[in-house]
Formats: sequence, structure tokens, C-alpha cells
Amino acid sequence: MSTVLISGGAGYIGSHAAYVLKLAGHEPVIIDNLATGNAWATAFGLFEQGDIGDSDFVRGVCEKYRPVAAMHFAAFIEVGESVNNPAKYFENNRDKAVRFFQTLHRCGVNKTVFSSTAAVYGEVGGEEPIAETTPTKPINPYGQSKLDAEQALRTLDPDGMRSVTLRYFNVAGAAPVRAKLGEAHVPESHLIPRLVMQLIDTPPSLLVAVGLQGGFTVYGDDYPTPDGTAIRDYVHIIDLIDGHVRALEYLLSDGETNIFNLGSGTGYSVNEIVEAARKALDRPDFLPDIAPRRGGDPAVLVAGSQKARDVLGWSPSHSLADILGDAATWHRSALYQATVLAKVRSKETAVK
Repeated sequence: MSTVLISGGAGYIGSHAAYVLKLAGHEPVIIDNLATGNAWATAFGLFEQGDIGDSDFVRGVCEKYRPVAAMHFAAFIEVGESVNNPAKYFENNRDKAVRFFQTLHRCGVNKTVFSSTAAVYGEVGGEEPIAETTPTKPINPYGQSKLDAEQALRTLDPDGMRSVTLRYFNVAGAAPVRAKLGEAHVPESHLIPRLVMQLIDTPPSLLVAVGLQGGFTVYGDDYPTPDGTAIRDYVHIIDLIDGHVRALEYLLSDGETNIFNLGSGTGYSVNEIVEAARKALDRPDFLPDIAPRRGGDPAVLVAGSQKARDVLGWSPSHSLADILGDAATWHRSALYQATVLAKVRSKETAVK
């Protein structure tokens, strides 16, 4: 059994990583400051609460558990917020990440899987699917902060830090029901949760809690795409984490520092996602609202994954219908609803 350090392991993607690693026979050690994560999401690993930017804390965890590798998920992820508050994103996603990588290196933890994003590519002018060799030109602070962190991590390679950077865009769905895991963001800005929650008779109080009382909105119908709405690649969370585990095994087998895209290779427009949800959730009557584009959103972003297929042996196995169905099951759950309402109460208390 290998001990693996997971930063941001109380969050959506990090908690699923701990779950899958545990099933694969590893011992996850989770570090998270719970700024946005949930304590219940750490059930599949040993948990230490603290900040990735606190070098003394990270050093203490490494000395206590002696991990053989790390997975780095701790980051802020909202594109719109990054445009409005870039300093927050550069401080956490870049500066704290760099300190984290340096501390790992000083502690002898020299294998790292980094959860990055296809947002590092920016607007690619219709190139589809995007390859790892596509020039990186982020168009928002979120993408730039992640690219800066990627580059900082790779500068440690000559000193012995081998890493795999994984780039992907839209992740959705949830683990099997028995795992009791899923995303719980307040407010909720991701497309599939925003859509699904409008189609499953979510209690009005819950819609208010996550900022969805106004219904589901398509942001922009004038993009240079076939139907005018933005096109994205969607990957099921379990497929995505399978890619992370394969990247970890690649590093543990002396693989070299590398970059891989993880994507289905198929782009879906927002309108196509809406139509798929109508069918999957039996709501043929549903019609979304239309609003202007949001700042920082490119028209097309589809991450090709041929390199991951060839080198890591990875390929997604879940369909778009699987993603929508699993998301609906999670968002109906009592745990999700209780978590969201608790987050709202906590924010209200903090304001008072």
C-alpha cells in the first residue's frame, strides 16, 4: 500500500480521488483548509486540516505520513470570479501552489500529479480537439494562474521532481451512491448542476441557497459555433480520477515529467446538453433563458486525449447520459441538500 498526499481532498475532485485511490489499495492522506471543501468528503482518507501555503504544516504532514507521491487539487476554480478578483486566484492557485511544490520537494516527495485545466489553452481559433502541443494562451486569470503553477512545477524537474500535469475542462457526475460523494458549491456556477437542479423538482429554498432561483440560463447564443452556444468537453468524475490514478502509477513506474489532456474528444454545445438533459430526466417541456456571454469564456474548448490513451492506457467509459443521471441522483440526496443549507447558514453567520 502506497501513501499518497492529496491536497484539496475535501473538495469535489479531490474527494473522489481519495475514494478511487482507496479502492485501488493506496492510503490517501488528505490536506484541506476547508475554505470550500467539506469535512464529510474526507471519509476515504486520513485527514489533516491546514493550508497548502503553510510550509511548516505541509512539512509536518510529510514527516508524519511519509507519502511516496502527491496529488494537487487545492485551487479556486470559478472563471467569472477570477476575472473580478484575479489577486485571489494568483495567490492561491499560483503562489501557494509553488510553495507547496517546493515544500514537497524539500521533504523528498518527488512525484506529483497536478490537476490543471484546459483553460490554459484559451481561445484556440477552432482547433479541435486541442492537443498538448497547442500553444497556451489563457484568456482569464483562472487559466493563467494554473498555467503559472504548471510551469513552476516543471522547473523542479531537473532537481528530481517528476510530475504529470493533467488538463481537462468540464467534470461532472458523481461516484456510486454508496460513496456519498458529489459536488456541493455555493453558489453553483457549473453548467450541469445548474441545469439538472432545475429539472428534478429541487425545493425552492435550495435553489435560492445556491443562487439558482432565477432558473437555468444559457450564457451566450452568438458564439461562432453551429448553434451559437459554447462547446465544451464533459468527462465523468470517475473517468477523470481513473486518469489521475493511471498518472500516479506512471510516475511510480519511473515515468518522466509529462502533460496529458483528459477529455472525451467530443464537444457538446450548451444547447445539446440541454436537449440531452430533457431526454435523460424526462422533461421535454423545459426551455432555458438566454443571456449575454460571460467574460473570459472561449467559444470552443475540447481537450483531445489521444496521448493519454497511448501512454497511460486511459479512455473514458461513461456517457453523457451517465453524467446527467449520476448528477441528478447526487443533487436529490439528503447529504447534498443538508450540506448546501449548512454552507448558507455559515455564510450568514459570518456576515452577522
